Amino acid sequence: MDKYDKIVELARRRGFFWPSVEIYGGVRGFLDFGPLGTLLKRNIEEKWRRTFIYEYQEFMVEIETPIIMPEIVFNASGHLEHFTDMIVECTKCHRKYRADHLIEEVTKLGGLEKLTPEELTKIIREYNIRCPECQGELGEVRTFNLLFKTTIGPYEGNIGYARPEAAQGMFISFKRVFEAARRRLPLGIAQIGKVMRNEISPRQGPIRLREFTIMELELFFDPEDPKCPVLNEVEDEVIQVLPIKRILEGKEEPIKVRVKELLEKDIVKNEWLAFYMGLGQRFVRSLGIPSDKQMFVEKLPEERAHYALQTFDQTVWLERWGWVEVAGHSYRTDYDLSRHMEYSRQDLRVFQEYEHPKILKVYRVRPRMEIIGPKFKKEAKKLARLIEEKSKDMKFIKELKERGFAIVDGKRVTRDMVDISLEEVKETGRRFIPHVVEPSYGADRLVYATLEYAYYEVRGRVVLKLPPDVAPIKAVVFPLIDNEDMKREALRIYKGLKNRGIAAFYDISGSIGRRYARADEIGVPLAITVDGQTLIDKTVTLRDRDTWEQIRIPENEVIPIIESYINLKVSFKDLKKRYPSR
Repeated sequence: MDKYDKIVELARRRGFFWPSVEIYGGVRGFLDFGPLGTLLKRNIEEKWRRTFIYEYQEFMVEIETPIIMPEIVFNASGHLEHFTDMIVECTKCHRKYRADHLIEEVTKLGGLEKLTPEELTKIIREYNIRCPECQGELGEVRTFNLLFKTTIGPYEGNIGYARPEAAQGMFISFKRVFEAARRRLPLGIAQIGKVMRNEISPRQGPIRLREFTIMELELFFDPEDPKCPVLNEVEDEVIQVLPIKRILEGKEEPIKVRVKELLEKDIVKNEWLAFYMGLGQRFVRSLGIPSDKQMFVEKLPEERAHYALQTFDQTVWLERWGWVEVAGHSYRTDYDLSRHMEYSRQDLRVFQEYEHPKILKVYRVRPRMEIIGPKFKKEAKKLARLIEEKSKDMKFIKELKERGFAIVDGKRVTRDMVDISLEEVKETGRRFIPHVVEPSYGADRLVYATLEYAYYEVRGRVVLKLPPDVAPIKAVVFPLIDNEDMKREALRIYKGLKNRGIAAFYDISGSIGRRYARADEIGVPLAITVDGQTLIDKTVTLRDRDTWEQIRIPENEVIPIIESYINLKVSFKDLKKRYPSR
């Protein structure tokens, strides 16, 4: 039994997670989170908020948008056209598989994402790849769109889709949020919520789901002012990165560089992208996953999403699957806002006022309607508008001056049809479409990765060494024995913790050793034991989950000590110095 199997067994037994619809045989790609798993996941989400939103409130906000949106949104975003995977079906048992994954499992070939369905079919035939379930012959490879389709309301033509990412809701709401945020850039809009992807054959438990929680952030900035003012906070963070250049050279080993070197060596195109990669490593490390078990892998052009100019997958090493993506860091340019402008016909540009107005000399081209009108009749108004829009087109003006004519909308416009003048104008600002950098994290994968790195076996016992701030239960309170005075004191401490909003539980069942073991197995960082000495001097035993060391602390200091510990303001080593053994 490998670590994955042990964690899955523990997760079922102790209430972290299990397959959805289990009593009906389960459904692949869907997961239920139990009482402890729900708390763990929420704590990870809240830690993400603290790291990415609360620490940067000067330019960060959080919103919430619907999971279901109308078809036009995904036409505009490009998902209806591009959000596809390759599917192949067994001709015998009719099971369906993701073709590139199946081929890779059998042949160990890489770079399959860029291949066409016909090329993948050819590889299946050459290697005689069969159905893993029944060994039947596989059919032709075809594309499969991963969007979940539905109807909005009772009308069949009112098509909607479940979002595959939270991003589109943030792009659609950008102008509203920009106005509410006092029209300032940079502006970060964050969202945590459910997304759905109709995966073809999810076979990796919590690693590949059809419904999962995404923690996503869109950072909007001026492309003419792409500086990240907080880059210095992470610029010395050393990360492992596998850039495209090394991948194309056939190298699989990453290089170690500081975040600031990513920019100096032109590995990363944008300061904001580099900043979020550094911050992202810190965040994942704070979940108990060391930096040397993280790697940023740059996506090849054919592997990148249709909206991205540059993308790095943030991966972590997992025992069963190797390097697994937990986040994507993408430079989306102005792709999304431009597309939604085109499809919605709404102006999503922002206006940035100059500190000092500029006096500019500009050409103004004015159509002469007395000539254009009689010549082009019904088309004259449209042509006049197009001519005016070309006032900033120096090539157009040069053609008129030097050749005496220019072609506009397929029509010959001669010099006598326009007046051209050079005028001074006062410009108070400029309109532009912001560019976007996006870090996007899968909460469910992080739950599993956090559990794997927290899982230890010590003297035949399972200990989950979860970071105190994400552990589902922060403290457990025990009376040493079944004594009424001890139980009364223990319950008083337990209720005090509850009243302060600290997740804790009270346990009197079994020997003290068994109770410690149960708490260790679900990752409770601290155990408080009320014993005979408590009744004499009002001190209790505080036990550390990771070292099994114990100290005595005053009963009236339990709550502030627990709060400091779970908020990472003090370590157990610090507490040992403060409260030497009595």
